[in-house]
Amino acid sequence: MNLQDYKGVFVFVQQVDGKVTNVSYELIGKAKELAADLGTEVTAVLLGHQVDGLCKPLAEYGADRIIKIDDKLLETYMTEPYAYCMAETIKKYKPEAVLVGATAIGRDVGPRISARVHTGLTADCTGLAVDPESGNLQMTRPAFGGNIMATIICPEHRPQMATVRPGVMKKLPREEGRTCPVEEFVPADLDQHINVEILEVVKTAAAKMDIQDAKILVSGGRGMCSAENFHLLQELADVLGGTVSCSRAAVDAGWAEKDMQVGQTGKTVRPNLYIACGISGAIQHLAGMEDSDVIVAINKDETAPIFEVADYGIVGDALQIVPLLTEALKREIVAKA
Repeated sequence: MNLQDYKGVFVFVQQVDGKVTNVSYELIGKAKELAADLGTEVTAVLLGHQVDGLCKPLAEYGADRIIKIDDKLLETYMTEPYAYCMAETIKKYKPEAVLVGATAIGRDVGPRISARVHTGLTADCTGLAVDPESGNLQMTRPAFGGNIMATIICPEHRPQMATVRPGVMKKLPREEGRTCPVEEFVPADLDQHINVEILEVVKTAAAKMDIQDAKILVSGGRGMCSAENFHLLQELADVLGGTVSCSRAAVDAGWAEKDMQVGQTGKTVRPNLYIACGISGAIQHLAGMEDSDVIVAINKDETAPIFEVADYGIVGDALQIVPLLTEALKREIVAKA
């Protein structure tokens, strides 16, 4: 393998029901930074059916080029045809790096792509950088249950591949009217790579908001003491129009569900307001929420690490402070009505 033949940073664009997922825009933003260090460009690889309308926003969020694979067989995500198309794209265009969102789809298709093109893949990355000396992509991810951060390189194979957690990277500001070249490509014999027939797609409405989409999060940790006390957080969240989240300690104790967890082994969030209740602020948790616009910490330990990143801190028992805060906000809302 001649590594010099591989140029460019490719981003797998995940689209569902004709809408590009936010992590794809985030990856394009990060890819622009990496491409600047590598002296190359960013290509968005868009798969689906009748997806012409998605090219414009991809260009406006920073893509320098779009490779569009548009076929009826790609209308709904299926592992085999998507993996085949991406592998064939990589074989033809030879990118030096490929970024994939660490979503359910990305975690499914990413390893299969890397296996087909005989390269490695670093999963669930929280950091990406270019080594200024070697030019290799440095891919950082939590290891050993989030207790250490491991930086991984792939110096002997191309492309260098990584899946990246949603919410970790920042998308660029949208540049209205920006355009880029769009190249159409459909791999040969695509119909030979369909091994599943989708008979029906059944959709259910989510009962609660994904914490990564929430603008206000009220988060509970070990200091909430029990699952029953989480209703205090829900009451505060209801008053603020927010969503309840938690630390790993709350999940491990069985007080909250895994999809509510913030941190390196949970989800990375960037709400406008993050209220940490009874959370000490272990480094694994801080890594998942420290980029929030405003952080309010409530903890009875005045030396808790959470206060180091908090914009506002309240030293006291969260079980006493949270109800008082909820009632005060209710009174304020009534007074302004």
